Amino acid sequence: MLKESKRDIIIITDGDKVASKAVQEVAHEVGGRCISRSAGNPTPLSGEHIVEQIKKAAYDPVLVMFDDNGQGGYGDGEKALRYVATHPEINVLGAIAVASNTEAVEGTHIDLAIDSQGHIVAQGVDKDGNVEFSKELRVYGDTVDVLEELDIPIVIGVGDIGKMNGKDHIKYGCPITKKAVELILSRSGYHG
Repeated sequence: MLKESKRDIIIITDGDKVASKAVQEVAHEVGGRCISRSAGNPTPLSGEHIVEQIKKAAYDPVLVMFDDNGQGGYGDGEKALRYVATHPEINVLGAIAVASNTEAVEGTHIDLAIDSQGHIVAQGVDKDGNVEFSKELRVYGDTVDVLEELDIPIVIGVGDIGKMNGKDHIKYGCPITKKAVELILSRSGYHG
């Protein structure tokens, strides 16, 4: 299949109500689309249904949410994420790996992170977007472990989308999430 026929997406490993509103806002601000039906805690749609929704989106880039509802292990969100990310009609531009307080997870390697102050950092961040100086370049969350197994061009770590102690609130335009999306678009050379 030719690349031109693939849909360009950004994976976001969060899908609760606050994240959903934030991601929808950011999609609008960057001129993309958001699969709002992919939001849920946990992800309510199968990978197959999410691909159908992506293909119906009016234009790219398409922001897609996946969530395991705080559960460690391989949950519904990660199953759907794997299916979508490896689908032959999908081109993954990058992923935003969201930190959570979930325990007993391996986490995922990230290329960089954006802290709650909007700084690009070469460390992991926690759920509040605080830099984790003692940790390696990883983010720990309930829906991020599967990212380690996939071939994703750039993975950016952030704290809890739409939150981070108010720093990523929708009333401010979700600046951390927006910066992460714009960085993925820029690094991927995306010119929609």
